[in-house]
Amino acid sequence: MGVESVEAVARLGAERVDHRFKGLPPDADGLTVAELAAQRRNLFTGGFTTPVLALSAERLEHNLALMETYAERHGLAFAPHGKTSMAPELFRRQIERGAWGITLAVPHQARVAREFGIERIFLANEVVDRAALRWVAGELAADPAFRFVCYVDSVRGVELMDAALSESGPAARPVDVVVELGAGEGARTGVRTEAECAAVADAVARVGTLRLVGVAGYEGEVPDADPERVGAWLRRLTALAVDFDKAGRFAGLEEVIVSAGGSAWFDAVAEVFAELPELSVPVVKLLRSGAYVSHDAGHYRRITPFNRVPEEGALEPAFRLWAQVVSRPSPGQAFANAGKRDAAYDLDLPSVEVVRDAGTGALRDADGVTVTGLSDQHAWLRTEEGAELEVGDWVGLGLSHPCTSFDKWKLVPVVEGEGEGTVTGYVRTFF
Repeated sequence: MGVESVEAVARLGAERVDHRFKGLPPDADGLTVAELAAQRRNLFTGGFTTPVLALSAERLEHNLALMETYAERHGLAFAPHGKTSMAPELFRRQIERGAWGITLAVPHQARVAREFGIERIFLANEVVDRAALRWVAGELAADPAFRFVCYVDSVRGVELMDAALSESGPAARPVDVVVELGAGEGARTGVRTEAECAAVADAVARVGTLRLVGVAGYEGEVPDADPERVGAWLRRLTALAVDFDKAGRFAGLEEVIVSAGGSAWFDAVAEVFAELPELSVPVVKLLRSGAYVSHDAGHYRRITPFNRVPEEGALEPAFRLWAQVVSRPSPGQAFANAGKRDAAYDLDLPSVEVVRDAGTGALRDADGVTVTGLSDQHAWLRTEEGAELEVGDWVGLGLSHPCTSFDKWKLVPVVEGEGEGTVTGYVRTFF
């Protein structure tokens, strides 16, 4: 990121703290985010209200460093999926950690990234929105350093893109596109057969507004995914790149992009991409995993590739949602003041990881305490016989699915030390 983009991220610190940001101390209203961060308040005793989501500074740094090392070790370029966090401060740190660029999913997200100076955007979707395409063309014309790549997955899509981009006359630069190979019948988007991929590539070649620069797809949509099926699909993707190259479709390019990689199978991507033979031009083997930045305590903890290759390291759950016990109506039941409006629940319910004693501030394991359901603003807790839990205690909840955790919080405290809870900064999100 250039100086201007770093300054744009730094300007987030000038935003005023007020009622828009839940969980923050009421007595901080009117302070800037930077001023509040400089106070290094304690999450538990510094006036924060529950529920409040926190990111571990140490675990966040660990995850950023681990994936940087992993990509380097396997010869991969890395464009982490920014839709996970939609946090420019985290984009900046990912770029500083060697990321090629940022992957995004829809034009609004690309606009956020551009506002904060991201110079390379891989949009993992076909864009047929006329207004969005005109905006992309304007960004390309205004900034020669800006690189934008998106999917195409149909001849019709190519025609719509060309029509929208042609409305304003000849473009300064064509929009770079990659043909998306679908992961199979019943999968999400993408061209289903190699013959259809060739037809889409031919359609791109017929227009002057687009430029074919590679192939891509998402192995996470492979039906009944297992290592064999995922590997077979990835080899279809690399074979498509080889075939396109032999057919001269990449003639005149400085580099070709071959891209895949969610958060469940990046080990398979690394293995198969390593087998890709040399093409007539250099290849950018672009990995796009995004959930790693915060990881989680449920779904991604179970499916992370590091479970299969533990010698490569391990990601750490960086989120913790803190709530307070507000009701203990019976020995077997309690309620905490965090619910669907605060916690991700689309993949798994939150898990109670620790309890902070309301009287002493001591942390203890949450033995015998389980989340059984969520209302809008309450977590239903089952408490087994002997479970220590009182009204006023803080419960630290582990969350499952980073994407739907970030998008419930506009300003997330970053804390150092699990027990101490010193807030050293804030992460602003833009969903």
